[in-house]
Order: sequence, then C-alpha cells, then structure tokens
Amino acid sequence: MTTFADLGLRPELLQAVAEQGYTTPTPIQVQAIPLVLAGRDVMGGAQTCTGKTAGFTLPLLQRLAHHASTSVSPARHPVRALILTPTRELAAQVEESVKAYGKHIPLRSFQIFGGVPMEPQTEALRRGVEILVATPGRLLDHVQQRTLNLSQVEIFVLDEADRMLDMGFIPDVRRILALLTNRQQSLLFSATLTSEIRKLADSFLRDPVVVQVAPKLATADLVTHIAHPVPREKKRELLVHIIKSRGMKQVLVFVATRIGCNRLAYQLNREGVHATAIHGDRTQAERQQALDDFKAGKVAILVATDVAARGLDIDHLPFVVNFELPNSPEDYVHRIGRTGRAGAAGTAVSLVCGEETEKLAEIEKTIRLRIPRETVPGFGPHGTEAPLMEPPRKERRRSADEDRLTGHRRREPARPAAAADPIFSRPYEPGMAPAAKPVPSAGPQKRSPQVAALLGGFKKAS
Repeated sequence: MTTFADLGLRPELLQAVAEQGYTTPTPIQVQAIPLVLAGRDVMGGAQTCTGKTAGFTLPLLQRLAHHASTSVSPARHPVRALILTPTRELAAQVEESVKAYGKHIPLRSFQIFGGVPMEPQTEALRRGVEILVATPGRLLDHVQQRTLNLSQVEIFVLDEADRMLDMGFIPDVRRILALLTNRQQSLLFSATLTSEIRKLADSFLRDPVVVQVAPKLATADLVTHIAHPVPREKKRELLVHIIKSRGMKQVLVFVATRIGCNRLAYQLNREGVHATAIHGDRTQAERQQALDDFKAGKVAILVATDVAARGLDIDHLPFVVNFELPNSPEDYVHRIGRTGRAGAAGTAVSLVCGEETEKLAEIEKTIRLRIPRETVPGFGPHGTEAPLMEPPRKERRRSADEDRLTGHRRREPARPAAAADPIFSRPYEPGMAPAAKPVPSAGPQKRSPQVAALLGGFKKAS
C-alpha cells in the first residue's frame, strides 16, 4: 500500500498531513504528486471529494520550499504560485488547505475574491504573499489598480476548469495567462475532461501528462438516489412534508435561480422550517455567515444555487435535495457530491415535475444509473399514484372529441386557493400622491366650446 512517505514529500509536509489525520493517499494524489514534483505539466480529471486539492497543494509547497523565508521584507515574498478558482467558497477552501499543509514551511498564502472590500486585500499583498488563491475578476481588479505583480509567478494552477468554462471566465483566464511571463509549470484540474477543456489545456499546457482517476461523472457509491414525482405547484409543500415527517436535519437544497432561492428560504421559515439562503447576490459576509450557521446546526436547511455546488466543504452532510433539477447532468453530479463524503453515507432526493422528465432521463444516462421513483401519497401528479409522464396528446385530444360529441361536460375538481404571499405575490405599489381637493365653484360654469370632429364636423340642427 502506498503511503505519503513513498511519494517523496518533505518531513515538514508529512508532519502536516499526519496532523490532518490522513494516512493513505487517494488515487489522484498517488498519480499527480510525483508528476508535479518532477516539474511536469499535468491535466487532471478528478471529481469532488477525491483529494485533488492536496494532489497539487502538497507538491506545490515542496517545489517552493527553497524560497521560504522568515524575513519581514515584502521583496522576499513575491507571488510565486497562482491558483485560480471559479468561486469564493472554493478559493477559501483551497487557501485553507494551503495553510494547513504548509504550516511548518514559512511560505505566505492569501486569498482574494470579490464581494468584500479591496483595502484589506491590498494591504496583505503589499506585505508579500508567495501563494495566491484568487477568483479571476478580483485578480484582474488588483492588476488594473497596480496592487499586484504577477511577473514572478512560477507555478500556475487552474482549478475546476469546467466550472470556469460554464461561468464564462475563460476570457479572463486568458488575460491572466498573458501576465504570467515567468511561468515554468502549469496544472489544470477539472471534474470532466471534455473536448472544450482539452482545447483550453492545449493552449497553455506544455506536453502535459493526463491523469484521470475516476470514470466520467461517476457518483459516490455511498449515495442513495431517489426521485419523487410531484406537480410543480406542490413541490414546496412536499419538501416541507418530507423534512418534517422524516426528521431531516442539515439538508442542502438546490434551486435554479437566485430569486427562487430567497423565495424558498422565506417560505420554509414561514412553514416553521428554519432555513437560510446562499447565492451570488449575497455579500461574502452574508454567504459565510449562512454557511457557518448551517455547519454549526443553527439552521437546518441551506437553500443554494449552483454557485454552492462546488467549494462547499461540509463534513458528514446527510441530505442533498434537488428542488429543481439542473439544466446540465454534470451539475447534478457536483450537487450530490456534497454528500456521501469521507466514507459516510448520504441521500440525494430529487423533486421531479412532469416538465423535468427529460432532464431526469439525461441525468440517468450520464451517471449510468436508474434512479428509483417513489410517489409520496397525496403528492403524486394530479393527487394520484400516476406515473411521471403525462398522457400522450393524442389520447387527450380523443377524449375531448368524445366529450364534445356526447355533450358531456367534464368538471375539474376545484383546487384550494393558495395562501397569499404578502412579499412575493403583491404587485409593486409606488407611493400615491394625495388626491387634489375639489375647487369650490364660484358661479355658473361656462360651457366649454365644442371642437369640430376630425371628419365632417358637427351636424346642424334641422
């Protein structure tokens, strides 16, 4: 069995790894660490929770260890390694790993991302940082304001490249690459190695070694998948029902939009289920507070958009709920990758309405797994145990024709009126100006003169 000592790591790094409680390297670490130590460019295909962060962090620290210095002079601490991540949460997680594994090597690290003031970041950069973890937009902000110099970067790491592609960051990545004039080694890691990712890798990797340790889009073996057929309008009611009836705690719920995220969190709280929201429109302080409250158990439900699908590191998360299925099957894999980690079992629940059946089929095709359907009594389509698919259009048309010929008129059962939502269902009401007081008449009113009609004028009285 391979150990971390077999990979050629320094004693300081082995000590830090042991203090983190790790004894055996993962497959991605076994393959990637020796290659990075040898100075090779690497293109790694690795899913979440496979240990890829340590796979590039440990050898990166070792390759820069000869630059380590306890000097307080900023000139002795230029940026020598740059790690780009697509989200703030992932940047924080990666930099936390850098600090943990490099605690016995005097190399400085720091993280910069948007949503927070730039001044503290500028002060940290002025004091000197060897390993910088950043999101593309904020990094370019600092470059534009001349608070960051990347001319001495030796090692460049592009983490979660597929997510960078999805979020439209590739033009920014190319601008940043043009600034790395002293780059000696480049690493790319992605959950999927699609043709677009390979094309991107070819543009800046030099004779890379491809490392792929997991089947494409395989899901964790310890995750139990289940799909509940339900009409769209009953999804929230069903979510509250299964949370309360099954006593679910620490549930990560994914929705499609930021507005829907806020709305669902508000409605869950109104139903007596303590929830908070995390999405791109919230400030970094608000997002961090929501995540901390969720981890500490202060709130049971964390409602999130796909911005949280990667980079959230939550120990022993038991449940992930897809309130709305993602548009991409790959995002399903990243969502449920938050559970079933570190040998713990997890459950991935999907609430699927009729319009989402094609998305569910694509997900099953991609992960090569049939997800069992389970209709919750009282919440199935049309209130029955009916299948997920609606009847074919031809049958519905034939039924309508028969009703018309026989004179029979169907009566649809009355649906109970939904409770009014004072925040989201009420239209915008601008401030009303006070009504003008009527002016008292001073005498007989004069008759206003008539204006001739557009065509023909007025008819004369006979």
